[in-house]
Amino acid sequence: MFAEGGKEVAIKMTPGVAGILQVYVDGDKIFDKKEEDGKFPDLPRVKQMRAVVRDRLEALVPADDN
Repeated sequence: MFAEGGKEVAIKMTPGVAGILQVYVDGDKIFDKKEEDGKFPDLPRVKQMRAVVRDRLEALVPADDN
């Protein structure tokens, strides 16, 4: 997921307590382990989160009209 934005995207990781794992993109929560029955994200779920990150990044970059 980190490679999606290259060097122009800041990643912030904040340690939690008691097994908390939440993933936010631009302030929007896209994953919460507690809300997903305490399970870590499997490969299909990671791909969904990666797609959200990719879509957000693409929305920031104007499309090349050439």
